[in-house]
Parts: sequence; structure tokens; C-alpha cells
Amino acid sequence: MSADTTPEIHSAAESVEPTDTVDETAQSASPSRVEEEGDVAADYLEELLDIADVDGDIDIEVRNGRTYISIDAEEESATLQELVGRDGEVLEALQELTRLSVLSATGNRSRLVLDITGYRVERNGELNRIAEEAVAKVKNDGVAVALAPMGAYERKIVHDAVADLGFASESEGEGPNRHIVVSATE
Repeated sequence: MSADTTPEIHSAAESVEPTDTVDETAQSASPSRVEEEGDVAADYLEELLDIADVDGDIDIEVRNGRTYISIDAEEESATLQELVGRDGEVLEALQELTRLSVLSATGNRSRLVLDITGYRVERNGELNRIAEEAVAKVKNDGVAVALAPMGAYERKIVHDAVADLGFASESEGEGPNRHIVVSATE
């Protein structure tokens, strides 16, 4: 890759948002450890983009003890869209590979979140809408609603949205069939 197409890396570590609730993993992740994992992940992703000859800017942000990495391009890129894949499948795989790279380099398991071209931001909006629709259906029908299977990260977003709306949710099923059931609070 030529010097003028090298991906740029931006760090937003100074914009750490305070939080009232901190889980055990976030407590054990010191700021320097989280920043280190972001740097390792960004280096890995930069190499990957160089090998694939893909242009993209890498941004690192630390929020609530977790590293968030996003890859965007100044212009819409079909190649970056391919790195998201159908229903985010390729993105999930790249996130896991990046986490393995961090584990290999630091010896620490990472909970970093990777986003490409804003897919996760858009998907989070869809998940909130799904949660709102499920809650509305429970209100109207008085019957629990089972949602389609989804991964752990997406289930957490839906669980949080349902709780914010004052309803209950729980995960049921195993493996790829794991899904959320939304119900009224008892």
C-alpha cells in the first residue's frame, strides 16, 4: 500500500464517559490495559486493511471500560461493506479475530467492539425498534413475545432496551437458536 493510502488511526481515549455501574470485567480493565488493547487491535486491523489493499480510517474510543474500534472511509466503499457481510457475519468474524490478536499479544481476553461503516450503530437502532415493538405487542396482547435468534452482543442491547421500557426479558435456547422472550414484569 502506498504511503498516501495508509489507514489513519485516531484515538479518542480522552473521551472516556463516566458510568454509575461497572461490571467485573470493566473493573479489572485498567485504563492503560484498555488503551493497550485498542492499540494492538488497531495495529492488527491496519495490517489487515493493508494486506487487503482497502482504504479506511481506524478510530479508537474507550467507553465504560470497553474499547470500541470503528473503521470508516471518506467515501462509501463497497470493499468495506463486504467486510460487514450479510447480517454482520463477516464483521463478527473480524471482531473475534481482532480479539484473538489482542489475547495473543497481551495475554488478556478482550471485550472490544468492532464497527465497520457504522453497521453496529444502525443495527442498534433496529434492535431498539424490535424491543419497542415486542413491548407494544406484550402490552396489547398480554402474552410473552419470542424474538428471532441473535448473538450475545445484540441480545444485551435488546435486554437493556426492554428493561428501560419497564418490561422483563430473558434469553432462552442454546447456541445459534438462543433468543429473547419479552414479557410483562411480575
